[in-house]
Amino acid sequence: MKKIIVALDGLKLSESSVQTAVALTAREKAHLVGVFLDDFTHNSFSIATAMENNDLDARMQKDKQIRDNAVKEFETACQSGGINFTVRRDKSFALPDLLRESIYADLLIISAEESFTRFPEPAPTRFIRDLLSEVQCPVLIAPLKWQPLEKTVMLYDGAPSSVYAIKMFSSILPETNKLPATVITVRGDENHHVPEHQLMKEFMKRHNPGAEYAVLQGDAENAILDELIKNDSRTLVVLGAYQRSTVSRWFRASMADLLMKSIPCALFIAHNK
Repeated sequence: MKKIIVALDGLKLSESSVQTAVALTAREKAHLVGVFLDDFTHNSFSIATAMENNDLDARMQKDKQIRDNAVKEFETACQSGGINFTVRRDKSFALPDLLRESIYADLLIISAEESFTRFPEPAPTRFIRDLLSEVQCPVLIAPLKWQPLEKTVMLYDGAPSSVYAIKMFSSILPETNKLPATVITVRGDENHHVPEHQLMKEFMKRHNPGAEYAVLQGDAENAILDELIKNDSRTLVVLGAYQRSTVSRWFRASMADLLMKSIPCALFIAHNK
């Protein structure tokens, strides 16, 4: 039985993350842990303003009630889905707590909009970018709106990281891996074969023998975005990402960053360090 964790902010509960986690856990017959990151520095209000208004205790109590209600909502969703689940509430700093949790998980599910602050940020937030650079297990970025998955798209560029992502996906989510799949490659020349096509097709026959192949032409980022923008949240995209150092990511966005900004699909992201 695989262990899946879903990271949740009790003050801004992501319904899509909960729905995605429950559905995948049920499909895979796994165990789900709802990790509520009740970071003691994260509140729904300004501490300074609350102190000026002399209502800090009342606001703190209101936040506690919101968080407690979020846990109950998660528990109800899990019970309705008929899955095995556990709830854990981590009360220290959100990012270190979640990175520690990821060491002992097979898969982490989280929304690209999670920031664990009261300030809105565009996806992917700084929290998500920092998480993906250090996380110790594959990550599934939940779509903004959950719909039952109908197909998968696997991005393959010949690099070991892209093969590793497919390997992790087929191992961790074997039932989801039975969905219709397409392996997408982009070539900048007239070659219409996937890189290392003999080895890759031999590999795919053992991991997803029914997969189809699509070789696109042109610039990789534009070609992939043009292809994936046609899909909705019923598509799961598998890719390797975040291979570069923290410094270099300031100068060139990861493909995962671009996809989180541009398409509504769920993303399965894995990288071999």
